[in-house]
Amino acid sequence: MVSRMFRLVTEVDKARRDLLRTRLRETNTAASSVLRALRGTPHEREFPLHVWVLDASGGLAGGLVGHTWASWLHVTYLWVDARHRGAGLGSALLDEAEHTARTERACAAARVETWDFQAPDFYTRHGYEVMCVIPDYPPGITEYTLVKRLAPADG
Repeated sequence: MVSRMFRLVTEVDKARRDLLRTRLRETNTAASSVLRALRGTPHEREFPLHVWVLDASGGLAGGLVGHTWASWLHVTYLWVDARHRGAGLGSALLDEAEHTARTERACAAARVETWDFQAPDFYTRHGYEVMCVIPDYPPGITEYTLVKRLAPADG
């Protein structure tokens, strides 16, 4: 129970969110030598990484949206239009994102979250290993977190 000296407030507040993020970053940096070592390096910030596949008319046939941070590629979205599935576009998108992350951003690993009805098998075929399984997230669906170590850029 919170004492009478405090008040709990449930509301969306972007200014408080930003202040909380700043204070949490400061606290985490003070507590972790690893996070302190990241400060001032290219891996300190998240950098977007987007890869697109366009069809002959310039329409969107598929895409991958993610970011790199702390020498990791995080795949947020990977989607291929149903008309083009089975043509290797998903593999091409993932390969290009991994290549860019490894060679241009010095990433050593990649991670992705996916649901049971989406693509866990796709990722395991591409060398990803299941690290976490969360049943009923959301109810009736299982979420998977998968990770892959990326080969060094020079190897």
